[in-house]
Amino acid sequence: MSAPSSKIPVKEVELDANKQRIHPRFVTGFYQNIRVVSMYFFLALFLVLPWITYNGRQAIWFDVPSQHYYIFGLTFLTQDFYFIAIFAMIAAFGLFMVTVYAGRVWCGYACPQTIWTHMYQYVEKLVIGDRNKRIKFDKAPLSASKVGKRTLVYSIWLLLSILTATTFVSYVAGTDLMYQSWQSMNGIPLPDWPTWVWVAMFIFTFATYANAGYMREQMCVQICPYGRFQSVMFDKDTLIVSYDYERGEPRGARKKGTHPEDLGDCVECTMCVQVCPTGIDIRDGLQVGCIQCAACIDACNDVMDKVGYPRGLIRYTTEHQLVEKKKSKILRPRLFGYLAILTVLCGGLVYALTDRVPLEIDIRRDRNQLSSTNAQGMIENSYVVKLTNKTQAEHNYRITLTPVEGLSLQTRFDTVPLTAGESFDMPVSIYGDPAVVSEGQTPITLTVTSEDGQYSASHQNVFTTQGQ
Repeated sequence: MSAPSSKIPVKEVELDANKQRIHPRFVTGFYQNIRVVSMYFFLALFLVLPWITYNGRQAIWFDVPSQHYYIFGLTFLTQDFYFIAIFAMIAAFGLFMVTVYAGRVWCGYACPQTIWTHMYQYVEKLVIGDRNKRIKFDKAPLSASKVGKRTLVYSIWLLLSILTATTFVSYVAGTDLMYQSWQSMNGIPLPDWPTWVWVAMFIFTFATYANAGYMREQMCVQICPYGRFQSVMFDKDTLIVSYDYERGEPRGARKKGTHPEDLGDCVECTMCVQVCPTGIDIRDGLQVGCIQCAACIDACNDVMDKVGYPRGLIRYTTEHQLVEKKKSKILRPRLFGYLAILTVLCGGLVYALTDRVPLEIDIRRDRNQLSSTNAQGMIENSYVVKLTNKTQAEHNYRITLTPVEGLSLQTRFDTVPLTAGESFDMPVSIYGDPAVVSEGQTPITLTVTSEDGQYSASHQNVFTTQGQ
């Protein structure tokens, strides 16, 4: 098989639901060392973050039941979800930019599906053995030893799934509820969780167990949309894992230390296939199943070292370099486009966060009657001022009316104490002297200020003489 002259070949994915379970061989090497460090760094970060506290509270806590979301020193409410949208857009365009430059490195080095699948497969290796032993184990008849090992593997998987689910739910329910609330049922200690936590635990445990234990590469190949639209984002200068056809073909076995003239450098050892976590053969060309983990590169380089051939038969390269023998362009319009969008989004997010006042005020008028006249002949307008303390500390707030001739403010309380994240509806009335206030509507501004003067927010409305 010779390499096409125009481009790197692309092989269609096989949609076979009866495909046998893949048991990849674990390999070491330059890229795998980076990959393992990267994967388990993100895994450790995921497990540790819920335990970090800030100002006496869980630093990252998405408290959905109370609709308060804490990220270190910031408190967000449901109406602040546009920040989440901006975060999501930054993550998406960041991923797009990385994909254009270096292909699916996210999939191979940081994706949760890859991390958990690697961890579950490593459990199989520890209990059953390396690749050949696992393949023989699957084909072996049922026995007490096989049942025992399977039970041990499944039990460890279940424990990992429960740990994963507990950590996931901790970001929402909080670590205090998840780990410190217990009750005794018939002498057996059980977590004292509300129903929704039990439901979430079941869903996340089942999803983790199914995805990492059974779906594995099928999630990457047939379900994950990222693998589907990656080809649209690739160009001829995108770094991809590729097999050098010109150098490797025709393939064939040979004695160690020899290099027959009628054969290429590929010794047909199939190590590149054995180490692939999705079970593809990289020599067949670019495939949707390739997550660019570079395991085939490390395996092939190891074989090349043993047979005395140069490394790089399988390597990170670009279509320009491999097929057209041209130098790749690192800086190109598409990268600049994504970088420009990211710069605008990040700049807008930083500005919004720094300009954000952690205090919210909203004014609602009494819809039943626009205005009324009291016993003293003053025109009265009634309002409900909703105050929300978005800080992570308790503050006392005072409501004032920006001076307008003929208008005065009357509040039920001089100050309103609000705990962190608390909201309060404060009824207030504004009185107008009919001899001074003009007929129709008069603009008014109510200002809420913390007693320490640290926070202040204003909201406008109107005072009306209508409806009497």
